[in-house]
Amino acid sequence: MELTLEEAKNYLHVDSSDEDTLISSLIASSIKLCRDVARLKDDETEKDESLMKTAVFYALGYLYEHREEADHHELTMNLRSLLFSIREGVF
Repeated sequence: MELTLEEAKNYLHVDSSDEDTLISSLIASSIKLCRDVARLKDDETEKDESLMKTAVFYALGYLYEHREEADHHELTMNLRSLLFSIREGVF
């Protein structure tokens, strides 16, 4: 799954390039976090791309807005609920 910087900035309503480095970093972190929560390997993110993209946008927005005081446990629990239908079980 890919998320471009322009898509992210549009979602976050950011018009300037002042925070491009931060947003790029948050994109990568959000994708990895969503993969980890869904227990998917790198090549499995195409499983339900629209749901995965929604989760990545949610994580990105949360991390961007709460960069100073993010509650990562709350974020992870919300992502687990969002990604429940594609989350791989552990056996």
